[in-house]
Amino acid sequence: MRETSASIASFWDAFAASFDEEADHGLRDPHVRAAWAGRLRSWTPPSPADVLDLGCGTGSLSLVLAEQGHRPVGVDLSPLMVGQARRKLTEAGFDAVMMVGDASNPPAAAGTSFDVILSRHLLWTLPDPEDALRRWIGLLRPGGRLVLIEGRWAGAEPDEDQSYEVEAESMPWMGGVEAERLVQALRPMVRTLRVEPLLDPTLWGRSIQDERYAVIAFA
Repeated sequence: MRETSASIASFWDAFAASFDEEADHGLRDPHVRAAWAGRLRSWTPPSPADVLDLGCGTGSLSLVLAEQGHRPVGVDLSPLMVGQARRKLTEAGFDAVMMVGDASNPPAAAGTSFDVILSRHLLWTLPDPEDALRRWIGLLRPGGRLVLIEGRWAGAEPDEDQSYEVEAESMPWMGGVEAERLVQALRPMVRTLRVEPLLDPTLWGRSIQDERYAVIAFA
């Protein structure tokens, strides 16, 4: 597992410098940024809330959450991504914790009790996504919510991400996960949930043809 983690960290480290060039990653376009800010506001409780941003990448969503008055903590396996996240929040004047760690099993140093756990396009990278979901729900306070921004990418095939240097069979949701499948996995773990389609091209900076959605689940 350590070798696999190192391979995945290296994979994302290689993308760290260019990651924010994608409209929905860097949120540099004010229209894209405003669209995500509006969605995040609708998915989170009134501020201040303690939010664990898993697979935080370069920290763009954590920054929006901080700007909305929340207390984000970011975890990502890629040291270079985390470095960018730290700089991004620090330069904006926020003292938020951004740390290197396994998002599927967040380090205790990140905290053990949250109002919101957020992840975006992370589940497909995990060897046991359902186990990770159970672990994340265990970190929620009573009434807390899990916000999963996910999708199933058009034309996704199991061999698309060979650069990970892991067998496709070890990542059961490679290529993304359909909303129906994710809801089926989550229902026994949570009190209630809803699915919200994310088809507005403003969120992505372009038109999309594949499945994009958010699941908001309550503990």
